[in-house]
Amino acid sequence: MNKPANNLRNAFSTIGKSVKREDVIEKVTGEGAYVADLKPVGMLYGKMKRSDVAHARIKRIDVSKALAYPGVKAVLTHEDVPRVLHYGSPHPRSVSCTKDQYILDDKVRYWGEGVAAVAAISEEIADEALDLIEVEYEELPAVFTPEEAMKPGAPQIHEVGPGGNLVLDPVRVERGDVDKGFAEADFVLEGEFSGGRPMPGYMEPNVCLADWDGSGKLTFWTSTQSSFMVRGILAEVLGLPRTKVRVLVDHMGGGFGAKQDCFQHEFLCALLARETRKPVRMEFTRRETFLAGRSRHPFKLWLKQGFRKDGTITARDMRIVFDSGAYGSHSPGVTTVGTNSATSLYRCENVRLDGRAVYTNTPIAGAFRGYGVVQTYYALDIQMDEAAERLGMDPADLKLKNAVREGDIAPSGHAIVGHGLEACIEHGTRVFDWKGLRQGARCPDPAASHVRKGWGLGCEMHGSSAYPGIKEQGNALIKVNEDGSVTLMTGAAGLGTGAHTALAQIAAEELNMPFESVSVVHGDTDAVPWDIGAFASHTTYLVGSATRMAAAEARAGILRRAAEKLQTTADGLDMVDGRIFLRASPDSGLTVAEAMGPTPGIPSANILGRGTYEPTKSYSFAAHFVEVTVDTETGLVTVDRVVPVHDVGKVIHPIAAAGQIEGGIQQGIGHTLTEDYIIDTQTGRSLNAGLVDYKMPLSMDMPDIDTVILEAAPDPGGPWGAKGVGEDPIIAIGPAIANAIHDAIGVRFHHYPITPEDILNALNEKERQS
Repeated sequence: MNKPANNLRNAFSTIGKSVKREDVIEKVTGEGAYVADLKPVGMLYGKMKRSDVAHARIKRIDVSKALAYPGVKAVLTHEDVPRVLHYGSPHPRSVSCTKDQYILDDKVRYWGEGVAAVAAISEEIADEALDLIEVEYEELPAVFTPEEAMKPGAPQIHEVGPGGNLVLDPVRVERGDVDKGFAEADFVLEGEFSGGRPMPGYMEPNVCLADWDGSGKLTFWTSTQSSFMVRGILAEVLGLPRTKVRVLVDHMGGGFGAKQDCFQHEFLCALLARETRKPVRMEFTRRETFLAGRSRHPFKLWLKQGFRKDGTITARDMRIVFDSGAYGSHSPGVTTVGTNSATSLYRCENVRLDGRAVYTNTPIAGAFRGYGVVQTYYALDIQMDEAAERLGMDPADLKLKNAVREGDIAPSGHAIVGHGLEACIEHGTRVFDWKGLRQGARCPDPAASHVRKGWGLGCEMHGSSAYPGIKEQGNALIKVNEDGSVTLMTGAAGLGTGAHTALAQIAAEELNMPFESVSVVHGDTDAVPWDIGAFASHTTYLVGSATRMAAAEARAGILRRAAEKLQTTADGLDMVDGRIFLRASPDSGLTVAEAMGPTPGIPSANILGRGTYEPTKSYSFAAHFVEVTVDTETGLVTVDRVVPVHDVGKVIHPIAAAGQIEGGIQQGIGHTLTEDYIIDTQTGRSLNAGLVDYKMPLSMDMPDIDTVILEAAPDPGGPWGAKGVGEDPIIAIGPAIANAIHDAIGVRFHHYPITPEDILNALNEKERQS
């Protein structure tokens, strides 16, 4: 297989340019079809009956009235579906999965869990039929917090796992001599940190459509980040060979990690369609995206660090507990990644870490952008600010002194490439005017003494790819057509981020052909090469590298074809902008279309380039500089300005990368100040399952964002040094805001969200103690 020539270079024709995305027009005009837009002839509507208790056995379930209701075509309960345990975190190549879910069970483990499903000729009839299903529960004792769940004698939520309501055995990491490190410290900081239950809030609710043909083959349209994962799990649970399951994914309205699971409704949709011999579509309401979707893991964390007078960190001891909710989902991965992340970001030779995930009778926590690292680095970065205050140092100076750098060991166990974090901090302090601002007035308007300004810094690092936690592989096929155009075939999902545009740019660059000549085929498991899924900030890094390899092989084939027609050798040819010519005589040559087309005695060519890439791990870095205003009369915090400085290696599509950064900042502002999906700790009932009471920041809440993208530490593992950017921006913004609030009012917060009520209570407490 031909490999790309040089990995890093300075002059590019396509990458590094913000070319127009192919999907823009159809999305703007509404012509782009999402799964919810599909309505095949005879389609039925599926709906789910959900439990109104948090923990119970189903003593009796009577569906006779629902089945008799006009327009109802099928009803399914736990008695009608395969009883096969499947992965909560459904990645068969993962080293840490847990099988703890049935399609439907005779036991419910959280308020809102599905207990039955209906297919009917309209949504209205399906909804009405749900009310006719009678369920008699035998309620069981429930636990709604990890503290309750871990107590001796607590009710056991599952029969699987290590026991004690642990999802997996504790993740423990230790290196160096922690006790010796603390003994050598000039002072020690210790604190407890916690975070709520933010939701991803993607625009497109979970939705799927199932249809079976006469041969017993299932065609399944769904909004997922991993079509091949869905195919594999559906096939396994339904007892089908993979050749009998075809999964289609075209446009997606976001996922943010949370659409990596196989959900109850997906299995039930397929089964209802098989039962009725009709296509069936199931679509979540917005309320259901809360009840049955996936949130970030709530957490509690204890952190202790030792420091020398010069700012050197001598030891780090951390314990973190993640609330998994009723099922494991991605808790094994989140716990592993979140715990290991504390080995890095700020250098420390002596670390002792303990990470746990605990079942509770609450909605399921799953994968979410920043996968376990958001929680860990929130605590670590805030405590670094506290240490700087204790030392009388500038926080930026302390973080720069301890920042990980070239050759340090990353959380994955790989050596870090380049000085990305140092570059981000150094560059940001200059462009933000960090030192000048912090020396200025906290109350710039004497007439409004209750309004205070503050400035904060948060840092992060995050991996491109999930290896070694998941053994990943990226694949790409490139077909050169007889007219000289190129088709890239990829299994990578497009979440709305423009990933397919970036892959097309990479193909065009390696081929040295115009970007417009490359089209992308994706989202059909029967037609495209296998892909593990769009997650872990790895699409550009992983699939982009495979695409480049495929393009290199295709380019070599084109040159061999042209050499045959020009009666020369491929070694003597070059190709620039889709034109092939003799190096010795640049005016002599032909176009790719002429090379590929037929000539007398030579039929049209059939050239296919293949690329397979198995990565290790690369890390991107960022430092976010934030200005906030705190109103001490109302407790309202306004984020006024953010300067995010990101090192992402070589940038493929600048506007798309900046969009990822700005979107992550918006989500992070919500996490830090307003967003929390609240569960009643007495009943397990959801209290704000909807966008009326769950407060996400809107466009008018957005600050001025001056995005800076550096190419400080390109990684040879990515195409031309490119690394990931998808998850990074949501990580650093939270501690930056918390640190800026402290800078403004002198009050330190160790949790999120930091609400106006929290601000006012803390200021009142500060006044009482003064």
